[in-house]
Amino acid sequence: MSSATHPAAAPATSGAGSNAMILFAVAAVAVLLVAPFGVYPVFLMKVMCFALFACAFNLLLGYTGLLSFGHAMFFGGSAYICAHTTKVLGFTPELALLAGVAFSAVLGLLAGLLAIRRQGIYFAMVTLALAQMFFFFCLQAKFTGGEDGLQAVPRRPLFGVIDISQDIHLYYFVLAIFLFGFFVIYRTIHSPFGQVLKAIRENEPRAISLGYRANHYKLLAFVLSAALAGLAGSTKVLVFQLASLTDVAWQMSGEVVLMTLVGGMGTVLGPVVGAAVIVTMQNYLAGLGEWVLVIQGVIFVLAVSLFRRGFVGEVIAVWQQMKARKANS
Repeated sequence: MSSATHPAAAPATSGAGSNAMILFAVAAVAVLLVAPFGVYPVFLMKVMCFALFACAFNLLLGYTGLLSFGHAMFFGGSAYICAHTTKVLGFTPELALLAGVAFSAVLGLLAGLLAIRRQGIYFAMVTLALAQMFFFFCLQAKFTGGEDGLQAVPRRPLFGVIDISQDIHLYYFVLAIFLFGFFVIYRTIHSPFGQVLKAIRENEPRAISLGYRANHYKLLAFVLSAALAGLAGSTKVLVFQLASLTDVAWQMSGEVVLMTLVGGMGTVLGPVVGAAVIVTMQNYLAGLGEWVLVIQGVIFVLAVSLFRRGFVGEVIAVWQQMKARKANS
């Protein structure tokens, strides 16, 4: 009799876990809906932009095992396209966003075709070299504004009718973009495509021996990551009405690596937590000037030394250990 009762326990546990995730998601969305009434909306929008950027990067690093040092070119490249099409060509926000994302996807395809056949540090260095080339292109190109960038980008009505000139109105549009991007990443990770990416990350030769075209899957992941990073960059332009060289600089690529590692790469919520920590620190320690970079370095060293899985990764590990002990007791 006892053996007959055991199989029923697993679905119950799985169902409880699914219900807990649904409740957590609903609670998180509810908090985000009311958050701008208690916290400065522009700060929250900046967190969401960088959280989406970090989640896009995590799709490549955490779930595919590819370390890119050049993701700023997708983030900043899309920002320039969004700013230019809005300010010069008169695009509405949704069209400017689509133009920026399309540009990043095409740029990601071209960069991926050049880099994807390389492994490890060679892949990382190729992406860094391409990003630096793109940085100097943006510095010299006339349509980017050079060192001045593109400033005072207007907030045109959304779909031609919805006013987003007020921060509170724009906040809910940015929230919708963040939730959309996060959902796309979540579904990708938990799809058969995502499972193949994890298999490639864990043992690429074995995945190839099973008939999977590893480079094909990695290229698709690279393009998707680039497109979502571009979505984050374009959204940032709507918030700050500015596209500058800072968006395409190598420091931006370094920041997204830091956010992902601090929060926990290979976890769904890790990049969100990491982005919130880094953006909050930059916001409240801005008066310290260049010392903020030193503090970021200290946090990175501590995170790598003490929390090798990142904040969220360590919490998940502790939770799994507690569940295992409870199951064995």
